[in-house]
This record gives sequence, C-alpha cells and structure tokens, in this order.
Amino acid sequence: MTSASSTASTPAIAPRIAIVGSGFSGIGMAVRLQKMGITSLTIYEAAADIGGTWRDNTYPGAGCDVPSHLYSFSFEPNPAWSRVFSGQAEIFAYLKHCASKYGVDRYVRCNARVVAARFDEVRYVWNIELDAHGTREIIEADVLIAASGGLSRPAMPRIAGIERFEGKLFHSARWDHAYPLEGKHVAVIGTGASAIQFVPQIQPRVAQLDVFQRTAPWIMPKPDKRIGRRARWLFEHLPFTQRLVRSAIYWKLESQALAFVRNPKLMNRPMKLCLSYLARRVKDPELRAKLTPDYRLGCKRVLLSSNYYRALVEPNVNVITTGIREIVADGIVTQDGVHRRVDAIICGTGFLVNDVGPAFEVTGIGGADLGTLWLRDGPQAYLGTSIAEFPNYFMIVGPNTVLGHNSMIYMIESQVQYIADCLRVLRQRNARAMNLRPDVQRDYNTRLQEDMQRSVWVSGCHSWYQTKSGKVTTQWPGFTFNFRKRTRRARPRDYRFLP
Repeated sequence: MTSASSTASTPAIAPRIAIVGSGFSGIGMAVRLQKMGITSLTIYEAAADIGGTWRDNTYPGAGCDVPSHLYSFSFEPNPAWSRVFSGQAEIFAYLKHCASKYGVDRYVRCNARVVAARFDEVRYVWNIELDAHGTREIIEADVLIAASGGLSRPAMPRIAGIERFEGKLFHSARWDHAYPLEGKHVAVIGTGASAIQFVPQIQPRVAQLDVFQRTAPWIMPKPDKRIGRRARWLFEHLPFTQRLVRSAIYWKLESQALAFVRNPKLMNRPMKLCLSYLARRVKDPELRAKLTPDYRLGCKRVLLSSNYYRALVEPNVNVITTGIREIVADGIVTQDGVHRRVDAIICGTGFLVNDVGPAFEVTGIGGADLGTLWLRDGPQAYLGTSIAEFPNYFMIVGPNTVLGHNSMIYMIESQVQYIADCLRVLRQRNARAMNLRPDVQRDYNTRLQEDMQRSVWVSGCHSWYQTKSGKVTTQWPGFTFNFRKRTRRARPRDYRFLP
C-alpha cells in the first residue's frame, strides 16, 4: 500500500491530502494548501493532462459565457486576455500557466483514475482505489477532496437503436477532430450551451445539418469583442484598472440574482429583449415559432450567442422539433415516421448531473454509500462541501453551488477557503477527522429548498438542474456574496471530531 504523499507526518499536523481532478477546483485547492504550508498532497487526474472541462471540450467554437476577467482566479489575474469572452484554448493555457507558476505540476499524478474510496473507521484514513493504465492500486489519504466538477461525465442520449448506427457518432465533449465534416450530412441532437457554440462553426462546412431540438433555449446576443492593446497595457502596468473591471463585471452579473432567486417576474423585460432579438434574426415565422421558448427565462440555462440564429436560417440547416423514435443504421427516424439519412451524429446532450451517484464510489461510516443516498434523496451536502457520515471528505462544486448568473470561479474560491479553514480547525483541535453532524446537513438543506421555492428554477420547466422528481440540487438559491460569507470560516459546532 502506498500513501497519497511521501511526506510522513502526524495527520493532525500535516494531513496527507488526495485531490481528485485538476481543473480550476483542483488547481485552486492545491495553491491554497501550499500557501498554508501543506505539501503532503497529490492531485489524481484520470486524463493524461491537467485542465478538466477546458481540456476535454475542444469542439469548434468552445468558449466561456462569463467574461474572462471574472472567469479566472482572483489571485492570478491575466492582463493578456485577448477577448471579453475567452475561448477554450486560451482558458486551457491559463490553467496550465497557473499550475506551472504555483508549482502545482509537481503534485499531479496523471492517468490515475479514482475508482472508489472507503473510510477506515479504525485508522481514520481514506483507502482510495486507483486505476492506473489498467492496474489497480490502493493509496491512503487522511483527507479526500473531490474536485472533479459537475460537468465532467458526458451524457449520451437514451434513444432506441443508437448502438446500431453505422456512421460516425460522438459527444461534443469528446469531439473527433480526425473526422472530416466537409460535404457530410450531419445530425446534431441537443440545443444546449455546447450546441449553440459548435453549430455555427460546422454549418458552413457540412452539406446538410439537421438540428434536433427538444426544447427551444432562451438566447441573448453575446457582447464579445477583442480587448485592445491599450487596455491590455493598462491591465499589465496598472493592475488596479483590471481589478476595477473585474469588480464592475461581478456586480453587474450579481445584480441579476434578484431575478433568478428572489423575483422571477423581473425576467419579463429580458424575455422581451430576447424575443426581439429572435425576431430580428429569424424572419421566417414557422422557424421563429420553433425557436420560441415556452417557459420563463432562467428556468433553464440562459445561453449567449450572436451567430447561432444566423446559422439556423441558412438553407442547408433544418431545425426538427418532432421527437426521435429511433436511430437506425443509416440515420434517424422521428415519431412521425420520417427517416432521415445522415453520415454523422453529434450529441450535444450535456452531462450526467442528477439522478446519478458521484464520479466514483464513496463509502463512509457504517458502510454509508454516497451514491445510494444521492439516488434516494437527490444530491445534497452542507455548503456544497461537507457530507454527514463521510469524515474528512470535501467537495468543490458540490450540490447546490452552481450559478445561473455569475462566475463559478468565485464559488470555487469560496469553497477552497472553507476547506482550508476546516483543515485549520482540525489542526487546532489536534483531531484526526471531522464528521459533519447529520442535523446540520438536514436543517441546512431544508432551508435551502425553502429558499429555492422563490427562484426561477421552480417556475415550471424541467432541466438538468433538477432530479426527475423536480428537486433542484445544482443551483445556489442566493447571492454569491452570501455564500462567501457563510464559507469564510468553519464552525466547529457543526462537526463531531474524531480523536
């Protein structure tokens, strides 16, 4: 058996820490641990490189829908962002830069997929099972931090016959760049955040594009543009100017929380603006009707694009709203019996988020299985970070921490601070482990779901924010600054400490 780090120390003084995932969450956590003087850590990454979602999602047009100056670490501003909204390659390069600058690279073990973790109630350690190039290995850690993110497991559509398709089939998060789209008849299933980015990019390349839409998304124009040389010079030589821009972006976005989590009727005016934008871009009344949402803005993810509608009105694009009955060897058959032959199917169908267990098996005190608990009650945690009966197990971007209006990096840094303070409390108490009290988790989630009833996410639609029963288990129903206030310090009374 090997340890999560070669450093041999008393766990209460220098715990051996295993971090799962090397995206923004894992890198941010590692940087903070080093600042605390903790170097007995290892980041376990299933892939061959760091980067998380920004490594995996390389589809044409991939980019962020949060402005660059806010979608970055507060401790590592990047004055050289080239655009207001950065693309995948630039964000990936930024993450690589951060990992290198702060020495995170030396703590990363790639090609090591965490399969399962079990808490040892006698020794107060986590036994973590790895799959490294097909070889199983068990490592030990005193603290386990799950930082693999909520959007890391691609969800393929459950359509009859999909396994019989003889053409090219892939998910947008696993884009096959070797497959030539030129001159092909291509079907796209799904019209979410990824599809509205790659559809405009592939439309000029393909002979015919069939876009299968189940629900029309709300789309706002994306106010993207290049950041000029003068502005970049100011950001580099007068850093306070970039801090001012970051702060202005934050408060502008944060003000939208009033409509998302307090008064959904405030969405009425933005809805009119979206419909006006749709009317300007799509003149054909039949197509415009297909693209008109039938639910309140914000109930599902709001999308930003200035070229999606332009692509859909091109003569080689067909928007199909009839449900898919089955996939056959050479194409797709819809519920009305129409058979459309296609060369390739691209699934822009999102990720496994709800009604599934965590990314790997997690077993806590008394054999408590996290996957079973989540499938029964829906994913839940305390502050999206701690879970009762799973001592020294922390999550970043856990249940009810996702935002509809602001930057997830802000939430990630808040959770990193909370975990760091939990480790401080552990050291202060000279304890081996801390276990969240079940009543604290229960009361917190009861209040959270009560707050959720005022939000736009329960206004009548169904989305990946919810379980099949309709329980919203992804979104934070409040202001981000309130979340930060609650995660600034860990309250020892919320936990039971194991000596």
